[in-house]
Amino acid sequence: MIHASQYPTLVLNADFQPLSYFPLSLWNWQDALKAVFRERVHVVAEYQKYARAATIAMPLPSVVSLKKYIPQPQKPAFTRLNVFLRDSFTCQYCRQKLPSEKLTFDHVIPRTRGGSSNWNNVVTACQYCNLAKGSRLPNECDMHPRTPPQQPTSFTLQKQGRKFPHKHLHESWMDFLYWDSELDSQT
Repeated sequence: MIHASQYPTLVLNADFQPLSYFPLSLWNWQDALKAVFRERVHVVAEYQKYARAATIAMPLPSVVSLKKYIPQPQKPAFTRLNVFLRDSFTCQYCRQKLPSEKLTFDHVIPRTRGGSSNWNNVVTACQYCNLAKGSRLPNECDMHPRTPPQQPTSFTLQKQGRKFPHKHLHESWMDFLYWDSELDSQT
């Protein structure tokens, strides 16, 4: 019996780029096989593991590409993950890089002072800095964000996502991930 979380499938757009780098665009093997049967995807690479039925054995896809291109939105959604990604999971005040569970949002202009929750007013902060700043303006507490907040493009977030290592990458995925990153030069 193959568990649903085993043998994930990397999903590529029709241009062979991952739909998303962070989180990585993955389907479970069942959804991937359904898409194959419905002829919505091309199988690009396979595992050495098979799904078996009474009369058929089919290799599990490790990489698929969509047959129809899905345009990527130019303006990404304003989400906690996307703010952390824009800011490289780094507190914009003390510059400490932390895991997401130790990070918070900080409103540069606090909501209690008329600030809104949007790309141009929210930055990533560690819990300590967020508490230290409180509901004060940056000039009142001498805490200014490292980078002024602004709305990123989807391209920028995808580029940021490529910088973060993903756990449990299958070797068949490597040709489709990080292919445009700078290579180390051998001298």
